[in-house]
Parts: sequence; structure tokens; C-alpha cells
Amino acid sequence: MKDRVRRIFSLLGDGADCLLLVNSAGPHIDSSFFYAFDVPSGMFEGSAAIARPDGSLLVLSSLLEEESARAAAKRDKDVSVEVVRNRDDREKRLAQLLDANARVALHYHELTHEDFRSLSAALPAARWVDASDAIRKARVVKDATEVERLRRAGAIGSKVGTEIPSLLRAGMTELELAGEIEYRMTRAGAAGRSFETIVGFGPHGAEPHFAPEGTALQSGQSIVCDFGALSRRYVSDITRSFHFGARDDEMKRVHEKVAEAQAAAFAVLRAGVPAREVHLAAERTIDASPWKGKFTHGLGHSIGLAVHDGFAMNARNDEPLLAGMALTVEPGIYLPGRGGVRIEDDVLVTDQGFEFLTTAPREYIEVAA
Repeated sequence: MKDRVRRIFSLLGDGADCLLLVNSAGPHIDSSFFYAFDVPSGMFEGSAAIARPDGSLLVLSSLLEEESARAAAKRDKDVSVEVVRNRDDREKRLAQLLDANARVALHYHELTHEDFRSLSAALPAARWVDASDAIRKARVVKDATEVERLRRAGAIGSKVGTEIPSLLRAGMTELELAGEIEYRMTRAGAAGRSFETIVGFGPHGAEPHFAPEGTALQSGQSIVCDFGALSRRYVSDITRSFHFGARDDEMKRVHEKVAEAQAAAFAVLRAGVPAREVHLAAERTIDASPWKGKFTHGLGHSIGLAVHDGFAMNARNDEPLLAGMALTVEPGIYLPGRGGVRIEDDVLVTDQGFEFLTTAPREYIEVAA
């Protein structure tokens, strides 16, 4: 935990005396709180963490999470814990702990307006510093513990991705398949889902963020399944596309082209390469096909404590990839009224290239109706 805090301050420079991470009520919980304070369970609503440049951390824990907080602190001599009962109690204690004129770094990207007003009232002379970019840059490169957890989340998602063809049957609904995917991830060891599972049959697969409905699976339809497992707060994000029943020659060719686009991205993906160049490698492959313009989103994003963890791999981002980044690579082709194909894998960027975090088969799979 100390190394993570120091990393944030190294990116902040000398512009702050402390970093204050504040949680509101769910779902407005700052995942960076858990980056600084590595505690495996609990929501920590209304909690706060005060980090110092020397790497020390004081956690003001809610009463509900006291046991988990103190157990986590016992494992790290640089972490201490106090219990606060509510927001007023928290703000009163912050006013006692922080110098009146302190330069206090806040995570503006996650802080609610209500909490900012409350902090401003408690610390009226404080000078606020936006730590959002420093936190983003710190989190985007994973340490060994984070990589281990991402591997576990990826392994769970990969196992379930391999099982999906055996689950398909005529008449099942998108919601049924989504529920079965989530149940199997839990049975395989996931603490939950990374995000709301996407399942789209036939034309619904042409909408990248489609929310599953009661639509029943029919022969001749393509299927897009986008899902992820949560393991010790870290996530995976995997998409596999299938075909059910009678062959659709065009959708087969679409799948092959998406696989080719993903391979083109993999061929250039390594530390030091600008994010946009990896995206463009996939986009050019698709735009040279009959489906030009049908790849409608960025190639990928970083993953970690959040599914979208602060880095985008798209045509606008010139930032170079860094060794230790965990990214999705997810080209797709979407044909409104017909269907879609997306193939998504999680990878760890290295100086030489990358390592797969997800391993489920990505080739074209037809399932008999």
C-alpha cells in the first residue's frame, strides 16, 4: 500500500500536503480508496482515507467495516484505522487531523458535489488540489498483486466463455443466458460480475451495449456475449460471439474479419506504441473490407479496480502504452437489423508485446440448433 501511495505523490509533485479519498453512499464509492487501502471486503460507505507523501495512510472507517479495516491494517505497519459513525463525525475528525491551511489533494473525478460542499465547510481555509490525473496515471500501471488478481478474474471469465456453446438452446432468452453466465462465474469463484452482462441475439448483437431482454433464441441467429468476473475487487472483461443453427455465410465472414482485425492489433501492441496506432491497425483492417465504417467504438480500455480504469485505446489517444498496463482489445463489426460480432480479450502489456489474461477460444463457433 505504501508503494501505491508514494507513486501517486510522485505524480502529484510537491503540490499537496496530503491526499484525501472520500466515499459517499453506494454506488458513489471511489475505487481509488481501495487502491490506496487494500482491503478485500466491505463497501466503506462514508469512509475516508488520508494519505501522506511518506506513504502512510490513515483510514476513517465506517462502523460497519471496522473489523475488516482493522484486519487489513494489521498486515501493514504504515496503515492505521479510526472509526467514524457518520459524515458529521468524519468531517469533525478531518478538521482535527488536517492543518487549517493544508494543500489537500482530492480525487475530483469521483468526489460527489455533496461531499465537496461538506469538506469545504469543515476545512474552509484548505487549498484544494485536483489529484485525478495523478491517480489515473498511478493506477493504469499494475503492480504484481494487481496482475495476480487480474489473472484470476480473467481465468474465471475464460472458463465460462468456453462453456457458453454448451448452454445454447432454441427458445432460451437473452436474460436466461446472461443469468447462466453470471451463475457459472460465481460457481467458478467470482465474487460477482464486473458489469451488467450483455447478451444480444440476432439484430440485438448490432448494439454494442445492449441490455438483455426476454427475446428467445432462434436458429440462424448470431450471438454476442460480453461479461466479466470480479475477483478481490479486480475485474475481467471478455466478449465472445457465436452462431446458432443454420449457417449465415455473411456473419461467418464478419467473424473472420473481426478476428483478423484483432490479430492486426496484437501484431503492433507493445510498450511504447501510441494507443491510437494499435486502434488504427484494427480499424484499417475492417475498413479495407466490405464492412468499412462498421467498427463504431474504440479498440479497448484499461481494466483494474474498474472496468474502464482510466486509459482508452482509440483513434484520438496519442499516449504510449506502458509495460504493466492491463487492456482490453475488442474490435467489432455491427450490422443494424442483422447482427454483430465482437471479440474481446484482456492483455497485459510488456516491453516485448503482451500476455493474454483471457484464453477462451476466439475462433468462429457454430452451435447446432
